[in-house]
Amino acid sequence: MFGTSLTGLDRKRLRLWMAVFFLALAIPTGILVYQAYSRLKWEAFHQHRVLAEELAARIDARIVLLIDAEEARPFADYAFLNVAGDPQASFLQRSPLSAYPPASSVPGLVGYFQVDADGEFTTPLLPPAGTAMSSYGISAGELEQRLALQREIEQILGRNRLVRGGAAGGATAGKTTTDAMPANEARRDVHSPGPVAPRAAADKDAMQRRAADDRAAPATVQAAEPAMAGQAAFDRLTQAAAPAEQEEKAQVAGALGRVEDLQLDYRYQSGATEEIGRQVTGGAPVAAKRARKERSVLPEPADESGAALVSAAREAGRPVPSLPESAMRIRTFESEIDPFEFSLLDSGHFVLFRKVWRDGQRYIQGALIERQPFVRGLFEAMFLDTTLSNMSDLLVAYRGDVLSVFSGRAGREYPSSTDSLRGTLLYRTRLSAPLGDMELILSINRLPAGAGGRVIGWLAAILALVLCGGFYLMYRLGAGQIDLTRQQQDFVSAVSHELKTPLTSIRMYGEILREGWAPDEKKKLYYDYIFDESERLSRLIANVLQLARMTRNNLQVEAKPLPVAELMDGIRSRVSSLIERAGFELNMNCEPETGRAVIQADPDWFIQIFINLVDNAIKFSAGADRKVIDIGCRRLRDGNVQFSVRDYGPGVPGDQMKKIFKLFYRSESELTRETVGTGIGLALVHQLARAMGGRVDVVNREPGAEFRMEMKGLDTASHIP
Repeated sequence: MFGTSLTGLDRKRLRLWMAVFFLALAIPTGILVYQAYSRLKWEAFHQHRVLAEELAARIDARIVLLIDAEEARPFADYAFLNVAGDPQASFLQRSPLSAYPPASSVPGLVGYFQVDADGEFTTPLLPPAGTAMSSYGISAGELEQRLALQREIEQILGRNRLVRGGAAGGATAGKTTTDAMPANEARRDVHSPGPVAPRAAADKDAMQRRAADDRAAPATVQAAEPAMAGQAAFDRLTQAAAPAEQEEKAQVAGALGRVEDLQLDYRYQSGATEEIGRQVTGGAPVAAKRARKERSVLPEPADESGAALVSAAREAGRPVPSLPESAMRIRTFESEIDPFEFSLLDSGHFVLFRKVWRDGQRYIQGALIERQPFVRGLFEAMFLDTTLSNMSDLLVAYRGDVLSVFSGRAGREYPSSTDSLRGTLLYRTRLSAPLGDMELILSINRLPAGAGGRVIGWLAAILALVLCGGFYLMYRLGAGQIDLTRQQQDFVSAVSHELKTPLTSIRMYGEILREGWAPDEKKKLYYDYIFDESERLSRLIANVLQLARMTRNNLQVEAKPLPVAELMDGIRSRVSSLIERAGFELNMNCEPETGRAVIQADPDWFIQIFINLVDNAIKFSAGADRKVIDIGCRRLRDGNVQFSVRDYGPGVPGDQMKKIFKLFYRSESELTRETVGTGIGLALVHQLARAMGGRVDVVNREPGAEFRMEMKGLDTASHIP
């Protein structure tokens, strides 16, 4: 049925149909695998996104704790000395911020500082002027180190134009006398020791207007509030800079580029634009921190003469005289402390500062922080402790400028620009105030699909192997069936030709003899023709019947031990007349020792093999100059016996040596062939030899071809009486 359906099909059309069927199965299968894998990647992405959200939440919670700890510091901690205990029965002690080196949980801390209303810079590293250092256990060497750190802080602030005289590298320059603040800035009461006095209604209105006044332009601040002119630079830190100024500041600070220049892939963010917008703007609304009030206690000179003495010594550049503790008084006052603000300086340092209102004057208190230690201390360790570090990068950006990149992958070079920062955006969020201008951006460079992805990968590989292998085998089967159908057609044509020719000859010579038309001297010749053609028909019919049994797997070998000499005698008696009538000479050569060998063979099959080999040799060497057929046998070293049939014709082309043993194969076209035959003789030889445990091959000789059949030799003593 299948062979009949392939009658009008050739290999080219078969390949076309197989390609169509393959694509019809491969494309939907590939789409299903791709969709399943994409789904797993999408799920893996969102699982890692949850991890990224948790990481950002832990980092933000840690920052909030650090800021809350700094927020809790009272105003008096920014002085070297503060008061412990009740103001009425108190004693002086060193501030927690006066330790050297500065002790703080803030990573990368350089030191704390304070700027008063006159722009005067101080740090809690040094005691008040005129105080004996030895009384606080500060040695001369440590004093030099404290002075060096103070100068470093002052110089950094000076280079960023936050204090006066810092860029010169020395101590604070002489103070500029400022006028009293305008009435709208006199927003703090001066309190004497004792209970805090109630605030007037007018002062409460002034406090409510202070937030709007602080956001005024620096020029307005300097013109309307001369007392705050030294602090105006801190007001500008929180204001948005112009694009050109912002780009220049980013270059000075060593930024890697802008966030908008990152070549991030947003494939998994489709449909989540609103959510990303909430993340970038800080997520859910958080209640803004409000200014808090506190009652502070600080030691000050007991009278105006002592304060004037210290001030005069400072202005004259003379050593400040020491004031005994008996000359100090404890003063209690109320202050209002704003929440901390955070900014990046032109020098690349971070500054964390707050505004404090005391006695109608504003103070700036804060901390100077190294950028890289701060960023690494807050983000790197927590990031590297998560699985996200194996497949993603953590980018830290400030006001749109990429400052740092952290990656846990070994061997990665540190990026020098945004061109090298490629990946798929995983999560992007802002930190809580006061670090609200700082963003965390996690980009994935290698997103694993997990165990399910590995299973899908193996299934895809197996499906691809099954499809390709299956279609290749189907193509081979179809091509084989096409070839077999064509060969069967050729076989039918050849059998028809082979049957028609001898039947025609037999009929013709029989009619001549019947009618008495043949002279007596030619009757024997005509009888020989009839006999030869009938023998030819018998061999053809025997081959066809043997082929029918072979195709039905009905070959039943009746092998038995036989001497080689007996088999060779049977061959001689069966093929000698065939060879002689064809005009050939038979030459048989078998050594006596080989003739005594014994093999396991079916005598009928064995003789049929040699009849087919001799018939094939006669057909293909009919035009040879030397018409001789050599039949021989010899004993091999391994005990096997090799039989051979050689002709002296043109031989077998090298590309056909393996094909000639295939069923229905012919080296000539049915339309152009010059030799007779059906294409089943050598195929039967091959199959019959294999059924008896032997094998057949062919080699070219000079001249002619030699067919060899090797059979397994048996022990003579055990098989022949």
